[in-house]
Amino acid sequence: MPHPIRRTITIASALVTLAAAGCLAGPAPNHPTGQRLRVVMLLPPRAALSPLSDDAFKLSRLGVAEALTTLDADGTPQPSLAVSWSRTDDRTWRFALRAGVRFHDGTTLDAERAAASITRAATARPKPRILDGVDLTVAPDGPTTLVVRTGTPDPLLPQRLSSPQLSILAAKAYTGDTVDPRQAGTGPFVLTHLNGTQGASLDRFPEHWAGRAAAPGIDVAFVPDGTARTAALRTGAADIVEAVPAAQAALLTADTYREVAMPRTNTLYLNTRRGPFTDPAIRAAARAAVRRDDLVRGVYENRADPAVGLLGPALPWTAARPARAQHPAAPVPGRTIVLATFSDRPELPEVAATLAQHLQAAGFTVRQVVREYAHIETDALAGRFDAFILSRATMLDSGDPVAYLTSDFTCHGGFNLAQLCNPTVDRAVARAGAEADLTARRARILAAEKTILETDAAVPLLHERVIQGNRPGVVDAVFDPRERLLIGLTTRVTQ
Repeated sequence: MPHPIRRTITIASALVTLAAAGCLAGPAPNHPTGQRLRVVMLLPPRAALSPLSDDAFKLSRLGVAEALTTLDADGTPQPSLAVSWSRTDDRTWRFALRAGVRFHDGTTLDAERAAASITRAATARPKPRILDGVDLTVAPDGPTTLVVRTGTPDPLLPQRLSSPQLSILAAKAYTGDTVDPRQAGTGPFVLTHLNGTQGASLDRFPEHWAGRAAAPGIDVAFVPDGTARTAALRTGAADIVEAVPAAQAALLTADTYREVAMPRTNTLYLNTRRGPFTDPAIRAAARAAVRRDDLVRGVYENRADPAVGLLGPALPWTAARPARAQHPAAPVPGRTIVLATFSDRPELPEVAATLAQHLQAAGFTVRQVVREYAHIETDALAGRFDAFILSRATMLDSGDPVAYLTSDFTCHGGFNLAQLCNPTVDRAVARAGAEADLTARRARILAAEKTILETDAAVPLLHERVIQGNRPGVVDAVFDPRERLLIGLTTRVTQ
């Protein structure tokens, strides 16, 4: 008999599903006894939790899938499925795999399987953002050693291989063009059940290489509505809630949430390939029209920081950024633009409305488009809007901003919402990516940021703070400013 688990909350007159019922195929399994974690996540899956999409970060946050390395708080790579690594020449690395790692389907991790998983990501179309501008080949050298070769020197490779988009899955996960992570990861929790974009169920994996998880399982709901997520926490219907909206935090008691500065920037991307913003002077006019304090005070209720660059206060070394020149603005009477954003983060439509007022005061005529992210991403990446507001994690992929700068602002970047193709920018980002010395690398990153901002293709608005809700009685939930981790081995409910 199927055994779906449903939990609901009332918000206004609507019911929001908080746990999955149904799955990709077949009935949901019977769950073990004990206090399962009830987790409410912000964005629904866009690709059935395929690790080759942004859904990879859900697999990582829920403890389903693991990569060769992981990152510490400083962004330094640490062992995960690989226990050690060394650079044998400028373009070649050797990784020694952890012994005795088992996949959720009972098969064993070896170098051949690891090479196949990473190769699948490296040859995917589109390629995962973390591999933008990177050519690599992966081959086993015996059962426990992996050899990775890059087309050009890549000092960032151990950090790059920490990306959840390069997670290692069992062979059963790969069928044709499909990647199905159910019962195929190596993490402390097994994804057993996915109900489309509504929810998922996970059970504890007793054979995890680092030991048994404290929680017997996790029931997940994907709830884009921020008011509903907050209500789930307030009513006790959820244990852990992602991304409590800034405007809702005042409704919570201090012991039920935590606010953490994070490397996430709310940015206005201007389309440099078509429409009014092909003109640098018109882009400069849009940049000059922005009043950041209005956004921080009015929309985020002072739970954010005004942006002075693409990289924010979560990275203290960015305070040493060089001064930059500003392109002169041109008059814009009668210029009509389409300003778009998505509704999954509830602050963004408010940001768009406030920015529209700023731009209209500068002489623009503004038409706004707001949709759920899953229904707007394709058009945004295709450059079908004049301007797009995005909440963007700048250290998400590798713990280093070069991957973000490459994917968002270089000619061949896979997430280039500004449609920017500027040889000077490409050279600056490439110089940063090639630098191995950390101090020099950071200086080159700031130089690349300066070059990008001087194009006015991107106007940084503010740096967000993550507000994560946790019901009293939840122990050891992970507060990760990079948004890679949420549930750990010791995360549990005690009451």
